[in-house]
Amino acid sequence: MQVQLSAVIITFNESRNIGRCLDSLAGVADEIVVVDSFSTDETVAICRENGARVVQHPFAGHIEQKNFALEQAQHPWVLSLDADEALSETLRQSILETKENWRADGYTMNRRTNYCGQWINHSGWYPDRKLRLFDKRLGHWGGQNPHDKVIMNQGCQVEQLAGDLLHYSYYSVEEHIERVRRYAKMGAQALHSRGKKGSYWKLIFNPPFKFIRNYLLRRGFLDGRAGFTVCRIAALETFWKYRELLRMGKNKA
Repeated sequence: MQVQLSAVIITFNESRNIGRCLDSLAGVADEIVVVDSFSTDETVAICRENGARVVQHPFAGHIEQKNFALEQAQHPWVLSLDADEALSETLRQSILETKENWRADGYTMNRRTNYCGQWINHSGWYPDRKLRLFDKRLGHWGGQNPHDKVIMNQGCQVEQLAGDLLHYSYYSVEEHIERVRRYAKMGAQALHSRGKKGSYWKLIFNPPFKFIRNYLLRRGFLDGRAGFTVCRIAALETFWKYRELLRMGKNKA
């Protein structure tokens, strides 16, 4: 069965990334929908120049924004990307072949991340399997902000595609640290809203465990200096998250 495919992307001030993302979708997507949360840079202009339909919508959270974006797609078969992602040539071909013979309900792909100009092949970052191509009637965005994921209905068939989803994550270590501080706070708020409580046990032991898992067990050392930095900041994010969760619990008491 040949399908018509909608690509959906959420944006906010992504002018340095969005052009690359849109270029990779040329000839693959039959429709590109961008849900923008009122960018103040050239993001919207770049999207419209590349033929995307732009819908402005206030940002209420990654999960909420991405589900709203799904609702804007004209076709039930969707490819959901972040603005800092792009399709590799192999993945483009895989998706084109899948459009001609859509067999499963959803499709996963490996995501390879470029960190400050270097591709990360280990460190818990690769292979980073993501489900991004799916029938939106059978799945939705869920998980826990800011770490969202597509959740398919029970019994759905999911297959893996060849090729990488290229993720241009951080251009500097300082940018990485600034973002994980925000993510740590968002993660703590999400846990707190679900009634979870912080503990000194988790604050003390979870960060070093995170580092050991990613740097040694997941061979982050093979990524050199960048791998050490990635694993160290991942441990810091865990520390900041549980410290914030502890603080929120004390304030509530």
